[in-house]
Amino acid sequence: MPTPPIQQAIQAIQRLLAGESADAAELLAVQLDESEIPEFKRQVHAITRGIPVGQTLSYGDIAQRLGLAGAARAVGQAEGSNPFAPIVPCHRVLGAGGKPVGFSAHGGADTKLKLLAIEARASGQLAAEQGDLF
Repeated sequence: MPTPPIQQAIQAIQRLLAGESADAAELLAVQLDESEIPEFKRQVHAITRGIPVGQTLSYGDIAQRLGLAGAARAVGQAEGSNPFAPIVPCHRVLGAGGKPVGFSAHGGADTKLKLLAIEARASGQLAAEQGDLF
């Protein structure tokens, strides 16, 4: 039987995947052990965790927020090695021009788009609004 914190994380992920979470509060409450994660990746994770449900940023946006405008590729590598998905919602990070690239989970970009569509509906966006999101 999982410990209570693990069970809470599982429930939060299940709610997210079922489209029952309109905000990230449950996932933000999950404590992560990033003691073995390099500082740059922790910074990328922190920004990624702050992306609201139903919204996205680009790799370049995150690099700029870090004060490293030319580091989009390094941000992509950090997202690609994210051990905490979807608690660190790397599916909310898109390539330049809103392209759903760089998703290493089963199903690749299609899975990324499905997760984003679930979140868009959960956050109350209409289908027409979802086109702008992606």
